[in-house]
Amino acid sequence: MPQALVASRRFFILVAMKHLQKIVAIPILALLIAAAGFSQTATSKKPLMFHGKVEAVAADGITVNGEKVDGWMDAMTMKYKVDDPKVLKTVKPGDKITATVYQGDMSLHKVKVDGKSGK
Repeated sequence: MPQALVASRRFFILVAMKHLQKIVAIPILALLIAAAGFSQTATSKKPLMFHGKVEAVAADGITVNGEKVDGWMDAMTMKYKVDDPKVLKTVKPGDKITATVYQGDMSLHKVKVDGKSGK
């Protein structure tokens, strides 16, 4: 085999290996970042009790007129994500709910229906 062909083949293999390293490194880096985020889960923070009235239900969350939660948020109406998508099928506008919330996390956890508000 000619010397130039062997050299060009080696060069091609070296270039391919460098690209392969980048392709493999990116997903590994993404997994490490995700793992770091999961290590700081909401449950590692102090749980707070949330009370409110459901105003609307959508596929991506519920809009709740929430009471003030000391150490978390003032009273306001806003859309929240929920930890369990099944909740979106059980809550209805007008329901009074309680949920667990955590500082730094804008999701509602362990949502329970307390009753109807009698709109």
